[in-house]
Amino acid sequence: MRALFFGTPQFAVPCLDALHEIAEVVGVVCQPDKPVGRGNVLTPPPVKERAAALGIDVVQPTKLKDGTFAAWVREQQVDVALVVAYGRILPKDVLTGPRLGCVNVHASLLPKLRGAAPITWAIVRGEAETGITLMQMDEGMDTGPMLEQLRTPITENETAQELGDRLAAMGALAVRKGLPRFVAGGYAPIAQDDAKATLAPILKKEDGRIDFALSARRVHDHVRGMFPWPGAFSTHKGKTVKVLATRVEHAQASGASAAPGTVLLCDKTRVVVACGEGAVELERVQLEGKKPVRGGDWFIGRGVAAGDVLGA
Repeated sequence: MRALFFGTPQFAVPCLDALHEIAEVVGVVCQPDKPVGRGNVLTPPPVKERAAALGIDVVQPTKLKDGTFAAWVREQQVDVALVVAYGRILPKDVLTGPRLGCVNVHASLLPKLRGAAPITWAIVRGEAETGITLMQMDEGMDTGPMLEQLRTPITENETAQELGDRLAAMGALAVRKGLPRFVAGGYAPIAQDDAKATLAPILKKEDGRIDFALSARRVHDHVRGMFPWPGAFSTHKGKTVKVLATRVEHAQASGASAAPGTVLLCDKTRVVVACGEGAVELERVQLEGKKPVRGGDWFIGRGVAAGDVLGA
């Protein structure tokens, strides 16, 4: 099997490794290097670094729609292209370049959570289950016919980073198992039910803002779903406070009438904040220009007190 690989972030690396095990990978396509950090150091994406370690040629096109890149894809004479979190919409002439087209590894149980950030939105929306869908690509956004799905529960305290690591490994398993079967004609693709589709839009920094008027469970889901990026945050006395980890406060009975965001309990062991229903403990926070600390250390440093209101 001759194949191309399209992918950019760390999530895609296990799938590249899997493809390298089962196919002749004649090229890897990823997004251009980007400036990273305060020094804006031009940094290659993780897929490029892994491809270099495997000795595979890498291309990083800046334009996909002028026909030049599609011609390059056709020249590779591959059986299939595997696409995993590449980050750009592929035009029709690229999708049809490989002999059997393009196959995508998508981190949700389609048609749920089509789009750029399915892992984060699955957690934020309180989904109990997610998984990997192996699908044929068409010109829509994650709308193509499905080949296979692998399912997994989402645990109650799992972050997007932790779930992403698990799904990346599941994606690699789907590649090893499913791609040879696809090339051999062993699947009867199943059309998606568009009526059941939901969207997982690209994340913006503002999406991390915490709404304490939600229930404690939903606030907790929001915090863990937004970790590590864009990061959950609120404000305290006019300054941004990143909330890195929370816990639903099941034992907290007092403060039922307190406004959402009110600090109900604050001592050297913990900080508990009222929500629209219930309360959450802020286990780890990070103040502007500071290192992450435990909630209790925030109190010890006299940064927060009972009765303060977050997000005011």
